[in-house]
Amino acid sequence: MTVTELTELLDTSESTIRRDLTQLHKRGALLKVHGGATVLNGAYTTKDAKVSEREGLYVEEKRSIAKLAAALIGQEDFVYIDAGTSTASLAEAISEREAVYVTNGILHAKCLAEKGCRVFLPGGELKEDTQALVGGAAVEWLNKYNFTKGFFGTNGIHLEKGYTTPDISEALVKEAAMKRCREAYVLADSSKFGHVSSVTFARFEDAQIITDHISDPVFQTCSNIEEAES
Repeated sequence: MTVTELTELLDTSESTIRRDLTQLHKRGALLKVHGGATVLNGAYTTKDAKVSEREGLYVEEKRSIAKLAAALIGQEDFVYIDAGTSTASLAEAISEREAVYVTNGILHAKCLAEKGCRVFLPGGELKEDTQALVGGAAVEWLNKYNFTKGFFGTNGIHLEKGYTTPDISEALVKEAAMKRCREAYVLADSSKFGHVSSVTFARFEDAQIITDHISDPVFQTCSNIEEAES
């Protein structure tokens, strides 16, 4: 919902609406996006927020997930890292410099390169909102490689709908990369469970999930989920 719509609906000023949205965003009750806000805990999402709007959410949870994921990387690995804020935390947590990394995340590549890691970027179009390289060139490039491990972000996790994202171009890149991974891991905080977004890029059973904790009883008996915090 936009700020203008909220102003008209609640009959109050834009400054008041923006202030209240900021407070609710900080409390995790909703997610501020450009020009308005979107429900954070809704079961269905169709739009992806900018990196700057998501990077301050669930920070500690993402760090604990990233720490566990980073420990899986060995010096002989050929690793794919998907764009996104959860995987950005992984890039920050990585200490293994002997492994070779491929990522479609611009910020991730910079972080890894600054550590002295060998890192490759695919071709493609730069999506400004998520700082991700997408498009046919990226997919074609990724289809040439065989990764030992891959780490992915997601907007939603659902038993039937699988792993989902709002953007078709990002979904196609995620799908292509995951198919080239011997081991695939989805990094997701507990808020992603039970959510569905516009495009499925993999089945639920196609990846191992690393999360902070499982609060949804539907997923508590699943064997492909590992909790970073017990």
